[in-house]
Amino acid sequence: MTLTATTALLSYRDGTLLRAGEPHRVLSGSMHYFRVHPEQWRDRLERIAALGLNTVDTYVAWNFHQRHADRPASFDGWRDLEAFILLAGEVGLDVIVRPGPYICAEWDNGGLPAWLTGRIGMRARSSEPAFLSAVSTWFDDLVPRLAALQASNGGPIVAVQVENEYGSYGDDAGYLTWLRDALTERGVTELLYTADGPTDLMLDGGSIPGVLATATFGSRAREASALLSARRDGEPFLCAEFWNGWFDHWGELHHVRSVPSADATLDEILDAGGSVSLYMAHGGTNFGLWAGANHDGRLQPTITSYDSDAPIAEHGAVTEKFHAFRERFSAVSGRPVPAVPGDPRILTGRSVRVAKGAGLLEALLSAPVTAEHPAPPSFDELGIASGMVLYSASPLLPRGENAITVTGLHDRAQVFVDGVPCGTLDADGSVPVTGRGETIALQLLVENQGRINYGPLLGQGKGILGGVQVGRRLVHGWTARALPLDEWTASEVAGFAGAYAATRDADAAGFSTARVVLGAGEPADAFLALPGFGKGFVWVNGFLLGRYWEIGPQRTLYVPAPLLVEGENTVTVLELHRSGTTVEFRARPELGEREEYVETF
Repeated sequence: MTLTATTALLSYRDGTLLRAGEPHRVLSGSMHYFRVHPEQWRDRLERIAALGLNTVDTYVAWNFHQRHADRPASFDGWRDLEAFILLAGEVGLDVIVRPGPYICAEWDNGGLPAWLTGRIGMRARSSEPAFLSAVSTWFDDLVPRLAALQASNGGPIVAVQVENEYGSYGDDAGYLTWLRDALTERGVTELLYTADGPTDLMLDGGSIPGVLATATFGSRAREASALLSARRDGEPFLCAEFWNGWFDHWGELHHVRSVPSADATLDEILDAGGSVSLYMAHGGTNFGLWAGANHDGRLQPTITSYDSDAPIAEHGAVTEKFHAFRERFSAVSGRPVPAVPGDPRILTGRSVRVAKGAGLLEALLSAPVTAEHPAPPSFDELGIASGMVLYSASPLLPRGENAITVTGLHDRAQVFVDGVPCGTLDADGSVPVTGRGETIALQLLVENQGRINYGPLLGQGKGILGGVQVGRRLVHGWTARALPLDEWTASEVAGFAGAYAATRDADAAGFSTARVVLGAGEPADAFLALPGFGKGFVWVNGFLLGRYWEIGPQRTLYVPAPLLVEGENTVTVLELHRSGTTVEFRARPELGEREEYVETF
């Protein structure tokens, strides 16, 4: 397609944002196409419009489109970004695109492909030539697709973000300039902007001369507006992310933000004449193994739900916050707001007994050996981004008490000796084992709990990156079975679950299966609970919903209605520690004990 250079639809003059030359406010909400089932995109976009917003913004997750370096990026099905953008336009929304290549978003590896960070380590988001080369190839595919859907070409895209909160990471100005040029050289003509925290440190590192500087924050809107005005005279005030809620980590409380608190900060933004994007307007779900992790002296893996206490709940229901914000946006815009859709229908609650399947080790040992190495190979060396790796070796264990020590562990290891669980490590450490002066069958099942998505450890590898010792002696001679759970087909899941069932105790770790029969017209959104289970993964009709973990806060997993069918439905559970006897479909989401949280700078 030939692109015609035209004036951007959004522009600004003397501190005023303009749309087609007229004063305008961007009233936007974040919704990520990769966190919402595609059959529900329209419903969620219509709810965003009914919230009183005129714009939707989305990140583009590179690793969602290109999981493997040797395969082309995918833009069909759930990954049909262009269809999502066009659908937003049909609903009457402008679109802002945030193509990264880094997105943070509590998304695995911050959206960067593991195959790329596996090559370059922690040198992403810089002028590292190998990184720029890969981004250039990716942008050659992605950006022309976006350019064709710009307002200047009759599409709904009105703005494009350059990188993402770069000032909280680095100060490579050459990298940011390269990215800006990479976008414009491939046809982007609409408004460009950067987004950073409202501090001098972050704005110094993340802003580009001649590109609109915006801020991301959850409070102190007046201070943010004043700082931006002092630094960038003549630019309009735009809050590119207003954190009206927050995400959760496993083992913590469920973060919420009260309606009065969020509404007061939103009022500050609008009272200052600002434009705003709600982060999130609709959070959705970290399906599969796409949830990322933070690191604050220890790994903090993000839960499966990305509800984020947003105005539109994870399953699409509108909330008290929705109605408060809708009233405020309606007053600011002075235009009619679409009617509010009814809440989605919920599957009637029920409890279903599970049938035991294969035991944990016996099932996973049936997987083919991926590699044999003197030292345990990493996930990246095995060519997998996520899931688990089962490491096996046969060291001689001296008589008496011994310590099996793991160093460079990322992230969690279950240790087995002769098929018996001996302990679990959540970081580098040791497990005591009594030896008889004989060779043992040593297995370590290592789980990647989510790649770090924020901060200087972005790009850190997974697996056993150091070594395994008996006492002071390193163990050599390893076989590794790569277990990319999120790439298993439905038939592979069924195959693992069905093997060797007779040899397993019902409450032991391993696979369990429940079968749920739904009548005509019965499939609906559902909330799946796993009482009595400890930690693991759950599939519905071969689709990996995500992780569950008894430490919470999340107690139920959201099951989108399109995953269920009339007739028989199969729920498959892979439990790592202790199995329950039933799975339950509950009447409402249970995201855990609440804690008020407001992010500040």
